[in-house]
Amino acid sequence: MMNEKRMLLVHAHPDDETINNGATMAMYAKSGVGVTLVTCTRGEEGEVLVPDLAHLASSQTDGLGKHRETELANAMSELGVTDHRFLGAPDKKWRDSGMMGTEPNNRADVFWQADLDEAAGYLVKIIREVKPQVLVTYDEMGGYGHPDHIQAHRVAMRGAELAADANFGTGEPWEISKIYWNTMPKSVIAEGMAKMKEIGSDFFGAENVDDLPFAKPDELVTTLIDGTKYIDEKMAAMKAHPTQIELDGPFFALSNSLGNEVWGHEYYTLVKGEIAGTLDEKGRETDLFA
Repeated sequence: MMNEKRMLLVHAHPDDETINNGATMAMYAKSGVGVTLVTCTRGEEGEVLVPDLAHLASSQTDGLGKHRETELANAMSELGVTDHRFLGAPDKKWRDSGMMGTEPNNRADVFWQADLDEAAGYLVKIIREVKPQVLVTYDEMGGYGHPDHIQAHRVAMRGAELAADANFGTGEPWEISKIYWNTMPKSVIAEGMAKMKEIGSDFFGAENVDDLPFAKPDELVTTLIDGTKYIDEKMAAMKAHPTQIELDGPFFALSNSLGNEVWGHEYYTLVKGEIAGTLDEKGRETDLFA
């Protein structure tokens, strides 16, 4: 049974959605909220972590993008999300830009080089079709500085702006009520790093929390979604992205050492709309739709 609530998530590559929002997506999808995922690239430049699939790398057969489409579909099946799309499809296709300063970053067909209003225009069509009350994307640094994440932020914010403009494009304008950026508080990451050290591992090679660009001050968190009831769905979705997420890597080691909370709790910064509804003991929202 679907209700009248609808949320839109804009992400850069397959797997970003599950790592950042998997529990949130599963929770809302299960409750009947319309969940739409827009992925901006197919992650062609990602590192292939499965040895038997190493030939898919961009430096070899360049088949990783197509393979990650399947991984994404499998992950969405685990989360119960039926509406997932690639930005611009089927007319336009932007390629993974790779990291800043790399050769792929300069290709004319990569997302980093996309015209902002052209890319946002494709998102406007989806916004006016879906009519979401809630939008979730990255902050202005894309979380950790990847060019595709930064561009996804720009496109999402510009798309939301243009969708509300009656003078832009076709279709009825739609204004999104609440916009959230993903965030990960330093205190949570610091706790995770301490637990990792206890089991003789590290967290992406970082010595302390300040080494991690995606670690944000705790005061930026306005909203905490407790999706611990949906941790199994999230972990299954993460396992559906085997070329990108190591089953014995820091993600799963962190989960094993801290328990469900580390992946069941997902944090957000509200950048449009008002903090509302039931708040937790720290004054944080507990529902994106409040």
